[in-house]
Amino acid sequence: MNLSRLFGALVLLCAGGLAALPVQAADAWPDKPIRIIVPFGPGSTPDTMARMVADHVGPRLGVAVVVENKAGAGGNIGTGAVAKAAPDGYTFGITISGPLAANTILFPNLPYDPRKELDFLTIAAQQPSVLVVSPQLGVKDVAGLLKALRDHPGEYNYSSMGVGSISHLAMAALVAQNGSDAVHVPYATSVKALTAILSGETQMGILPAATVMEQARAGKILALAVATGKRSSLLPDLPTLAESGVPGIEADAWMGFVAPRGTPKAAEDRFTAEVVALMKDPETVRQLAKLHEEPVASTPEQMRAVVQGDLDRWKPVIEANGIHFDN
Repeated sequence: MNLSRLFGALVLLCAGGLAALPVQAADAWPDKPIRIIVPFGPGSTPDTMARMVADHVGPRLGVAVVVENKAGAGGNIGTGAVAKAAPDGYTFGITISGPLAANTILFPNLPYDPRKELDFLTIAAQQPSVLVVSPQLGVKDVAGLLKALRDHPGEYNYSSMGVGSISHLAMAALVAQNGSDAVHVPYATSVKALTAILSGETQMGILPAATVMEQARAGKILALAVATGKRSSLLPDLPTLAESGVPGIEADAWMGFVAPRGTPKAAEDRFTAEVVALMKDPETVRQLAKLHEEPVASTPEQMRAVVQGDLDRWKPVIEANGIHFDN
């Protein structure tokens, strides 16, 4: 072969190799760090879950998994960042019900559309919300609380984790269903909402079990019921609100994983499979129980159904109470 032919062959070989590179890179996923965006601050329940998943998934996939906090606007900033990220298999997000359901009604100019811009992957875990009251209120059960609210309309305050949060919507639904009235006092976190009950600023609230049960067991507040569809295996002695005469209020605090719409299915399936495997691990189950959380490990279809159920449940409450943000 003369030099010109040899040079031409080398050019064709190199061109063919370069053309094959994108296919090889796709087949090699993942070949660079993956990030999990958390729409809340460090130390929040979703942040803790994201870091647990990152510690598990990273070694399994052979790449670093970095947790990135993007807090603000009730979870909209971080969830929106996931929706707008490149759908290349290197960005995933953890979020809660609000940014996927209630916030689509609360915020008239939501900067993303969860139905069109996100793929739902799995609900990893959930924890029950608990109706708690101050001992100073003088009630022993839900029936006593409902009577006190009816007898003293507008005289009692309830805490929440912020305007439009599930803790707000659940209490608003309870008060409305009881035909009574109470003053809503929003706080930035569940801990601050609990502190308000302990200090007497407010008298009640529906708050995450992880926040309130230590104080309840110490006798500093009273836990009356769980706001779940059925009794929690973690708190089997507490009746549901439905069992206590207040049906239809389910405020499970769940956490689920999402990805930008259009992310390669192989990447989504592998990431989801790793999350599900982690949630089914006996040691993980024990760790979650200490946090008052239960593994769910749902399918994408089940997650979509839960989000739709939350939307259907809270939309009438939001509209009836005129709750909204101006963006």
